[in-house]
Amino acid sequence: MTPSPLRIGIDLGGTKIEGLVLDGTGAERARRRVATPRGDYAATLKAIVDLVGALEQAAGRGRASVGVGIPGTVSPATGLVKNANSTWLIGRPLDSDLADALDRPVRLANDADCFALSEASDGAGADARSVFGVILGTGVGGGIVVDGRVVSGPNAIGGEWGHNPLPWPRDDERPGRACYCGLHGCIETFLSGPGLSADHAAVTGDSLPAETIAAQAATGDPEARATLDRYADRLARATATILNVLDPEVVVLGGGLSNIQLLYDAVPQAWPRWVFSDTVATRLRPPRHGDSSGVRGAAWLWPAPVDPA
Repeated sequence: MTPSPLRIGIDLGGTKIEGLVLDGTGAERARRRVATPRGDYAATLKAIVDLVGALEQAAGRGRASVGVGIPGTVSPATGLVKNANSTWLIGRPLDSDLADALDRPVRLANDADCFALSEASDGAGADARSVFGVILGTGVGGGIVVDGRVVSGPNAIGGEWGHNPLPWPRDDERPGRACYCGLHGCIETFLSGPGLSADHAAVTGDSLPAETIAAQAATGDPEARATLDRYADRLARATATILNVLDPEVVVLGGGLSNIQLLYDAVPQAWPRWVFSDTVATRLRPPRHGDSSGVRGAAWLWPAPVDPA
């Protein structure tokens, strides 16, 4: 019997590069992690190539397909990386350079797209045809998956809901804080971890990280709970616009703020006010694979078990 072909997923982060091997059934066969050579493009390429080799050796089944999740995307116009937090990747032909170095095709995708694909493939959205994956962390991102495929769009910005304005803003939310993209009032400035902290500090005068605010709310602190209530209301409004446009069957939350449990009750309860429908059947779910979703989704960029050799 021929062994199941392997898929390697690489999550290229700003501080670490994580890789794993999945077999044809989606079972994990090996996992490794190395430090990211920050600021050094050539060293980053070598680190990925070496990591792929180590994973293949650990899995012991020969060559694998390779998918890579990056903190940015590849421009359809130029074929070069754009919008990357890891700035040394910007303007580089990362996919073709890796393909040459590994002597096989390589697929790249935004890390939020990889998260969404992972959860749609064998995670919290595996029972749905359409999934919107949400990243709520240092930034706010998202990915769209329909019938097991990422919808990136002609501009490679599918799912970038964080740089739309917060919908139905209240008077005290206008014009909103400045965003690094050059605009004001972006969803990211409200719903990212730093955005949650800034809102809490503006109301209470206490500068606390988002995790501390959530922990204090869980113990009954009224100011922290009020901050999370405002956050849940804004998240409900922001995701309601996604439902109005895409109407996904499942929305999966990821990133550090996805651990705030009250969101999974408060947000769906608020949706009917904002969603243009007499009923709201969309389900809001936590991620099944947690922090591993990005690297798993990178492996799933190859939609069928194939042997690229």
